Amino acid sequence: QAQLVESGGGWVQAGGSLRLSCATSGTIFSISSMGWYRQAPGKQRELVAGFTSRGSPKYTDSVKGRFTISRDHAKNTLYLLMNSLKPEDTAVYYCSAKVSETLEYWGQGTQVTVSS
Repeated sequence: QAQLVESGGGWVQAGGSLRLSCATSGTIFSISSMGWYRQAPGKQRELVAGFTSRGSPKYTDSVKGRFTISRDHAKNTLYLLMNSLKPEDTAVYYCSAKVSETLEYWGQGTQVTVSS
C-alpha cells in the first residue's frame, strides 16, 4: 500500500494563505499522475488541481489565479499553495497518486477551514 502523507492544513481567515504538502515514495512520485482533491460537507469530492498529460498545471475554475500546484522531484513531494482563501474553500483536501485507471492511492486528508 503506497503511503501519501499530507500536511499543512489548518484554520485561516478569509484572504489568508496555506500551503499543503504531500510526501510519498520516489517510485510512486515518478510513475503517478498526482493531484489535489477536496470534499466539503455534503458535497462530492472534486479535483482541485493536477497536471495535464504534458505536465502543465490545471485547476478547477473556482481556484484559478489563487491556487498553485507544484512538485519537488528531489523531495518526492507535491504542494498546493492556496492564496486568497475563501470560506467556500473549506473542505478536507486529499492528495491523489493515480498509477493507472484501476490503481489510485489517496492520502489521509487534511482539513482546511476558512473563516469569514
